[in-house]
Amino acid sequence: METQETNSKQKSVKLDLLKSMLAPLIEKGLIIAFSGGVDSGFLLWAAIRTLKTSHRKGRVLALLSVSPRVALWEIESAKDFSKTIGAELLIVNSDEINAKNDSKHCCFCKTELCNLARKEAIKRSYQAIAYGYNASDRRDSRPGHLAVQESNIYSPLEQAGLEKADIREFVRELGFNLADKPTSPGLASRIVTGVRISEEKLQHIHEMESFLNGQGFSLYRVRVHEESYPSEPSITKRYFRIEVAPEEMSAILQIRDLLVKKARNLGYRWVNLDLAGYKDIINESSGNSTP
Repeated sequence: METQETNSKQKSVKLDLLKSMLAPLIEKGLIIAFSGGVDSGFLLWAAIRTLKTSHRKGRVLALLSVSPRVALWEIESAKDFSKTIGAELLIVNSDEINAKNDSKHCCFCKTELCNLARKEAIKRSYQAIAYGYNASDRRDSRPGHLAVQESNIYSPLEQAGLEKADIREFVRELGFNLADKPTSPGLASRIVTGVRISEEKLQHIHEMESFLNGQGFSLYRVRVHEESYPSEPSITKRYFRIEVAPEEMSAILQIRDLLVKKARNLGYRWVNLDLAGYKDIINESSGNSTP
């Protein structure tokens, strides 16, 4: 009980610190790079809450960058959440599709996001930009964070010492369905490093993952692989590798024929099931190189 009380007090202190950090940024006019995920969603909620409870004037704008890399359901989820908390949401188109699919493509995407945010900040007279990097992220490989740091963009969650677990607990207590949402990097993270990214492949991934979503699966990834035959380099073998939660492994076998049919209609002859199951891996956000 004492430990729970201590943790609760520590969380409360961190939340108060976060709000105190946000207040002067909001006065300047704050743009939050919002992905629709739990971290940036909580940051956005905290900013809106601070704005509404403060006696000082200020502005908060959520900026959502969209491209073929972003699943349609992620966009709709971001819209719904923004509306729920009363946040103004600005959706801007990104040029992320042109990024190379190498270990640095996350840096390109983050740089593109920074550029879009700065452009809108200048256009709308906002003086501060923040995004959802948290204290837990320090322990992970986040090459995209360097691009953000170089752009003088704030990371209030990290500065307030808020860990991923803290954020999920807060969001759960607030009753938002983001609490148990898995990390969801862009659709391009499903294309194995080195394989060319194209709108066609992203659409194929979107269709397959939408199908799994419609079938009631909770955790999934559909990844695209390409391999060439040494004897016939002009022939490319393209296939899907599907990951689902271990407890849903038997369920996906029940729709095996439907998956194969759908994949072949999209031009994929093979569909592989990853027996290791769904992996919510940090390295996704910096380019999936899992074989």
